[in-house]
Amino acid sequence: MKILHTSDWHIGKQLHKYDLTEDLDLFFKWLIDYITTENIDVLLVSGDIFDQANPSQAAYKQYYDLLKNLIQLDCKIILTGGNHDSPAVLNAPSELLKAFDITVIGGATKEVEDLFITVNKNNEKLVVAAVPFLKDRDIRKSAAGESYATKIEQIKSGLRTYFSNVTTHYSDHYSDEVFILMGHLYVQGSELSESERDIQIGNQAGVEASMFGEIPHYVALGHIHKPQVITKEKNIHYCGSPVPLSFSEKEDQKQVNVITVENNKITKVAIVPIPKHRNLITFEGSLQELADKLNAYSEETTLTSLAEIIVNEDNESLEKRQAFDALTDSQLNSNIEIVKSRLNFKSKIRGASDAFAVGTDVADVTPMQMFEKKLELQSELENTAELKNAFREILEKLKL
Repeated sequence: MKILHTSDWHIGKQLHKYDLTEDLDLFFKWLIDYITTENIDVLLVSGDIFDQANPSQAAYKQYYDLLKNLIQLDCKIILTGGNHDSPAVLNAPSELLKAFDITVIGGATKEVEDLFITVNKNNEKLVVAAVPFLKDRDIRKSAAGESYATKIEQIKSGLRTYFSNVTTHYSDHYSDEVFILMGHLYVQGSELSESERDIQIGNQAGVEASMFGEIPHYVALGHIHKPQVITKEKNIHYCGSPVPLSFSEKEDQKQVNVITVENNKITKVAIVPIPKHRNLITFEGSLQELADKLNAYSEETTLTSLAEIIVNEDNESLEKRQAFDALTDSQLNSNIEIVKSRLNFKSKIRGASDAFAVGTDVADVTPMQMFEKKLELQSELENTAELKNAFREILEKLKL
């Protein structure tokens, strides 16, 4: 039996307002071809199917077009919700999708047993615990006036208890079958990129890999976009997002993981590279250096390369600002689309902090960074740590 692990599709994602629909279309075409040619028996998608809780009509269409193509294959499909997904949105068609051998678990279920899916193919048995992203209310009871530190520890404890209950249920009912545990969360030791939204209060509630124990034969994680092995001995893997979702991912080799089960045990975990169809590039230098670099770029890819440009100049002037605007608006190279730009002056505007360079795009600054900057300017304030923690909780509630 062959199982393919993927995650973090983020259907509907825009990179600095540039639509990535074409990138995902090419990945989905490759995925369907790979499942067909390699006789994949089970497809696991570990959360963040969509980029927004309320997807656009175009995102819905891309999702259902993919499912329409997948149901024509002899492949069991299991999808779970992530922190970007709305459980209600994912679960809405779940009963209909069951008829096509597609199991969707958008949010935490009432009973642990409802997370378990059994697969019998090619004389092999597999059980999957499809654990979605667990919200605060799924794993702990809140109390008025509790401290931030108490809340973090309760979240960690709640996650440990939840996953312990899942593995106990497996041991009690399926102990003679290969066990794959799915999850969408931050495991300490994993390497972040810029595009993950903070999960459970700024990722500070990240759990240790040891939380999963010794029982699962493979842990199929989602949320972190950079592919990585958390522990090879325990087979705990993030497969990562299938396409780059931020410039911090521009050097990543995107992949899917393929798990082979033979004679009732996992015999191989193969890392399968995903073909690259678009380059993300960062150019940095003076205005003249940037113009030269843009003109000189010659690599052609299936899709237009996307660029961020960082211009560094000594002194601020109107002429340089106008030249910067002209550069970002120009089409110096047909192979490149500039989607992110920043202009830095060594000589700052009076009162500006080093944390925010002149010309910084507001879109490049997170709400948390803006709040921290405001606190810096209010030097008379005390207990700023508590204020920051309170603001993080607000962001978490608003899913920002």
